[in-house]
Amino acid sequence: KLLSRPRKLRKLSPSQSQTNPQTQTSSPTQTQTRPLSYPNEINLALTHLRTSDPTLTPLLTSHQPPSFDAFQPPFLALTKSILYQQLAYKAGTSIYSRFVSLCGGSDNVLPSTVLSLSPSNLRQIGVSARKSSYLHDLAKKYMNGILSDKIILSLDDKSLFTMLTMVNGIGSWSVHMFMIFSLHRPDVLPVNDLQVRKGVQLLYGLDELPRPSQMEQLCERWRPYRRCLGRSRNIRSNSSDSSCSSNGSIICSSRSLLILLMGS
Repeated sequence: KLLSRPRKLRKLSPSQSQTNPQTQTSSPTQTQTRPLSYPNEINLALTHLRTSDPTLTPLLTSHQPPSFDAFQPPFLALTKSILYQQLAYKAGTSIYSRFVSLCGGSDNVLPSTVLSLSPSNLRQIGVSARKSSYLHDLAKKYMNGILSDKIILSLDDKSLFTMLTMVNGIGSWSVHMFMIFSLHRPDVLPVNDLQVRKGVQLLYGLDELPRPSQMEQLCERWRPYRRCLGRSRNIRSNSSDSSCSSNGSIICSSRSLLILLMGS
């Protein structure tokens, strides 16, 4: 009888261990939904990164924490992302400003307004026919209820990536930049981005450029704050300088760079 008791305990312990991981995994999910602009979240991120990867400590201590752009409605931010694609910053800013004026101001950049603009209207302010079709496809998905600002803000990173890449003209890079700079999501790592890969190569002194699959492994310790070492939208670097700054604090070299804690 005494021997049967430990056996009963052994049968119970696996079921208990199965429930514990479920409890443990729910906590990181809740943490990751908080943007880095949330009060004190950036301090939590810095503490985590210093603890999980001491290699980052010199970088983190030598740069100021970031500031963050004011919140923009997701639809407005996505139209901006489309208009800036494959353009120099100055050219993109000029076309985007004309687009907002054509809509009647930023508050009127709405799906219905965008759909009311013909390709000819958009061509007159410098928007290509292809980008016009992208803008209209985004607006149609909003009007059909497939997307909305509320839906976008409520989705986790994986689901958001799936939904946004359904829009014509919005690929993985655009989604990652939107999640980083517009939504301030904390755990976004563009593993296919060449400059980010070069930055990781520089950080760890690797002989070869890490592959995307290797990036996941190398940066696993940074979770759930991998966005803190991501990519800047507008990089201006001098090959002779050991450090420079653009849209946040970055470390540069003639052949690679690591972007650190971008906010704006």
